[in-house]
Amino acid sequence: MTGTTFARVTTPWLALLRWNKPTGRLILLIPAGWSLWLAPAAPPSLALILRILIGGLAVSGAGCVANDLWDQRIDSEVERTRQRPLASGALGRSQAVVALLLLLALSLGVVLSFPSQVLQLCLLLAVLALPPILLYPSAKRWFPYPQAVLAICWGFAVLIPWAAIEGNVWPTLPLICCWFATVCWTFSFDTVYAMADRPDDARLGLRSSALSLGRGAVRTVRAGYGLTTAALAIAAASAEVGVVFWPIWGLATVGFWQSTQTLRGSEQQAPAIYARHFARQVQIGALLLGGLVLSRGLG
Repeated sequence: MTGTTFARVTTPWLALLRWNKPTGRLILLIPAGWSLWLAPAAPPSLALILRILIGGLAVSGAGCVANDLWDQRIDSEVERTRQRPLASGALGRSQAVVALLLLLALSLGVVLSFPSQVLQLCLLLAVLALPPILLYPSAKRWFPYPQAVLAICWGFAVLIPWAAIEGNVWPTLPLICCWFATVCWTFSFDTVYAMADRPDDARLGLRSSALSLGRGAVRTVRAGYGLTTAALAIAAASAEVGVVFWPIWGLATVGFWQSTQTLRGSEQQAPAIYARHFARQVQIGALLLGGLVLSRGLG
């Protein structure tokens, strides 16, 4: 198979899973990392890190496929999404369903590979996570704040790794605050992401937090980022992470504030503004994760 043929065959599949845009895949793994390095048993083993990495990528891919299956008709009418494989006809629904089942099977396989002492709890959490993951794409049709549903989905990226390393999800302060930080962060950055689609969503009768919040969207995003940094600070202090974390936390806090300065709640901006904001969140989230990793390693 020539390089051109290979690219023609693989490109639609990479786009279906959004692996052609790795930013969105990395952003799911960051809260999982926060959870692993805030847990009392931190640092995690390499085997656990690999399991979480593979499982996170599989679940994220499954969510993207489910989203495109729900939104095939809508995506073809939205400027940002009309070139997605199902909307453009590059792939068929049956192919997408097969991909979804394979990704869910891979996710299940990862969970079943956990040690027996944590397997039952991790499997229960994975089962509880599945309905919101599969239903989230429909939320824009019936719920004014579908980004809140996504935030709940993201919260399982904290709970499952914590259960895998600790064997429980007792509501300790580090776990509660890590989960809350993840929910606030996800709601905030996805609200910004939804700002790019406001004209199309309004025309199609779809709902989003960007539309529901109106002029208050940017203020809400700023508040969400503020709660994110505050909750992570409480989590880190409760977990007694090393002092090296705190200067990095300070830089990330400034980064969150600066990332909102180009946003305008009352006007539609160029799509690149929202894309850059989303990419910036990956950088800031990774910075915080790096701070936790270093604090556990250096004390």
